[in-house]
Amino acid sequence: MDKIKIALAKGRLAKEAIKIMEEAGIEFPDYTEKSRKLIFQDKTGRIRMIFVKPWDVPVYVEKGAADIGVVGKDVLMENKVDVYEVADLGIGACRLCVAGYESQEFNKKKKLKIGTKFSNSAKEYFNKKGIPTEVIKLNGSVELAPIMGLSDVIVDIVESGKTLKENGLVILEEIFDISARLIVNKVSLKTKSGEIDNIIEKIETVLRER
Repeated sequence: MDKIKIALAKGRLAKEAIKIMEEAGIEFPDYTEKSRKLIFQDKTGRIRMIFVKPWDVPVYVEKGAADIGVVGKDVLMENKVDVYEVADLGIGACRLCVAGYESQEFNKKKKLKIGTKFSNSAKEYFNKKGIPTEVIKLNGSVELAPIMGLSDVIVDIVESGKTLKENGLVILEEIFDISARLIVNKVSLKTKSGEIDNIIEKIETVLRER
């Protein structure tokens, strides 16, 4: 029997997802947060947990290298991958927001410069508002972009808003709420339906009882 492969990204999201799986009876005895291993077997030997980069989780699931994945809604919205989104795990809650200086105004006649790593989501959002944009792809410390005059605003994930505040920026608009989602490969759901349905059912039971 093929093992069921679950893709996770290390970090707070994985920690909370593993806790949900443990409550569902899916346990990985050899797993520790400090381990550098990338693959772990569950106690039954039928489920394998693999660690990949957050942005790679949907890729592994879409291509069938993993059957199931846990990934933030922000990554799914940005990448538009062809997978089934089967459950909202209710963890990793935050928001994708437009942020900048409080005085910033949006003008449909002037191109808005946006610093972000969420280029597709940013473009789509402002296209719907009829505001022309120039998206500048950044991979970190996006709060610096308006401060250094690189962009007018940023589009980024906001949890507490503390980092924005400390850099003199404010939330101007909220684009969408984010939380971790359970995703499944479309072929796997047909060929391994018994095992995968069982895992989904156990996890959904835990979520209902929380």
